[in-house]
Amino acid sequence: MAKKVKPTKHYTLKKTSKDTLQNWYELLSLGRMIDDRAPNYLKQAIGWSYHAPYAGHDGIQLAIGQTFEKETDHLFPYYRDMLTALASGLSAEELILNGISKATDLASGGRHMSNHFAKPEWNIHNVSSCTGNHPLHAVGVARAMNRYDHKGVAFSSQGESSVSEGYVYEAINGASREKLPVVFVFQDNGYGISVPKCDQTANEFVADNFMGFLNLHIIHCDGKDIFDSMNAMKTAREIALEKSEPVIVHAHCVRIGSHSNSDKHELYRDEKEREDVKKQDPLVAFRKTLIKEGIFTEAELDEIDAAKKKELLEAHTLAMKAPNPTPESIYDFVFAPAHEPQTYVDGTHNEQGEPMKFIDALNGQLKKEFRENPNTFIWGQDMANKDKGGIFNVSKGMQQEFGKERVFNGPIAEDYILGTANGFSRFRKDIRVVVEGAEFADYFWPAMEQYLECSHDYWRSNGAFAPNVVIRLASGGYIGGGLYHSQNLEGNIAGIPGVRVVCPAFADDAAGLLRTAMHSEGPTLYLEPKALYNAKQAMAVVPENFEVPFGKARVRKEGSDLTVVTYGNTVHHCLEAAEKLSAEGYNVEVIDLRSLVPLDEQTVIDSIAKTNRCLVVHEDKVFGGFGGEIVAMINEKAFEHLDAPVHRVGSTFTPVGFNRILEKAILPNTDKVVEAMRKQLAY
Repeated sequence: MAKKVKPTKHYTLKKTSKDTLQNWYELLSLGRMIDDRAPNYLKQAIGWSYHAPYAGHDGIQLAIGQTFEKETDHLFPYYRDMLTALASGLSAEELILNGISKATDLASGGRHMSNHFAKPEWNIHNVSSCTGNHPLHAVGVARAMNRYDHKGVAFSSQGESSVSEGYVYEAINGASREKLPVVFVFQDNGYGISVPKCDQTANEFVADNFMGFLNLHIIHCDGKDIFDSMNAMKTAREIALEKSEPVIVHAHCVRIGSHSNSDKHELYRDEKEREDVKKQDPLVAFRKTLIKEGIFTEAELDEIDAAKKKELLEAHTLAMKAPNPTPESIYDFVFAPAHEPQTYVDGTHNEQGEPMKFIDALNGQLKKEFRENPNTFIWGQDMANKDKGGIFNVSKGMQQEFGKERVFNGPIAEDYILGTANGFSRFRKDIRVVVEGAEFADYFWPAMEQYLECSHDYWRSNGAFAPNVVIRLASGGYIGGGLYHSQNLEGNIAGIPGVRVVCPAFADDAAGLLRTAMHSEGPTLYLEPKALYNAKQAMAVVPENFEVPFGKARVRKEGSDLTVVTYGNTVHHCLEAAEKLSAEGYNVEVIDLRSLVPLDEQTVIDSIAKTNRCLVVHEDKVFGGFGGEIVAMINEKAFEHLDAPVHRVGSTFTPVGFNRILEKAILPNTDKVVEAMRKQLAY
């Protein structure tokens, strides 16, 4: 069972120095001035088009910021955490730069929605608008703290309604199981926009949903009260540090205003409720206490307010002079820097020797990378249990050689696997994480919101952070797997910018692309056609330290009559079909793309300029498949070379059947490719 903890009274009015009380009041005063002023920027068409006022959360947000230590901790604030950011050390100017989306905004350079505050150099992270998904990142960075014996705490802050998201459960479950130093703060104001919390959960307080978790501590506090909040947060940090266990701080707040500037709370809160919450204003209460107890006079506090107003106006003036982002900057930081091979510049070789299986090439390359870089890690489902190494044994022997600290199982929670990889890689830039994103590619869909996070982290943070994660997925059919065991994802995923997508067809390319991916910054989706793991036709000689650059196709067979563009499993069907047509006097060129994003357009265009005909072949469905993008590119950039329309071969627009008869009818094969080639050549 979780432990309910009563906070230690570190702070009381009598025990807290006047200097500290003044600092707190200054932060509360300045923060509220910015909070109140923010809507004016929108009214004047300057910016701050999204603003979620924090008034009523003052106590807990001051406490989060004041408890956070930038030298050791990591902080993941949410969109209402303006005072948290200010109390953590951000200046008024830095907050306004974010609000009006200037190029010098520390969080994103104007790329991300306003009111999402960050300062990467202090480990105050850029959090997305996907509410409640950042607890997974906090858990990931806390795992890295444990692995590297680092004394620090990961703070994750969110509204209570976002705890309804399944990935929040995954984060807290994982943190309690792994015993990680994470403090999860739930700022409970009773509403999720207009939805009352009684529509979110049966328990009155969402923290109580986690009472059954071992290794978890739960602290309740009055988020409106400065001292109660400070005591709760300091106690939480002490527990997380001393016990290396997670803590939930459930802060009871009020929301004095609307959810945001796009909400009108008069539509669902009556006048009495609105007046009642105003009477609970934390800033007003704290000011009254300071005067009543004789710590400050009203005149002294008025003087502080005047000084803070002047500071705000100066910050406003400076922020207004800051440059706006330029239109051409949209192309900056889409992809993180890729490794550039120095020896195998085009990703080809003429090495002689013993051919290797596709699966052995992957296994061998993973082990090489782990030996070369001690900051490499791998986890996923069925990843490591005695002699088991992944569902297909790709990681066989790795845990025995590199230990449980670097090679370990993840729960059946794809979001957790990828989300914690994102967080883990934030701890230091030389970390490389490989995840088996799901047992089969078909099961990857629950991780899609974390995949999206990975895709735009680099762009959204204006180049400050890229998750160095290789996402391995066993994809495709031809194994009689049927539904959820035969799917291809690239047609759905390739259109998401920011992630490199590769799909090798031979053992040497499997090793070479994996090496390049693990030496690059940023995320790579690594699709492994599982039917090729032990296939004889996919075997190849693998040179030592072979590398394949991203965006470089390989001409597998040269020809002059027809260009065939393909990748993955169907490369082998196309080569077999080309050989059959050779007997009929046709010379077909087969291009193995290897890399889908980025795409080697030039190799395709040059080939079509020679053959004047093209056939695109892939395993995925024709309708909505990646081949449609290839055909569109050809029509735009190589149309003048074509003597015939480009045709496609792929799967039928149906799910994949389990019975082998059904699978054969659905998936492309050599005979279907031969028939399509003949039609193209007949034009």
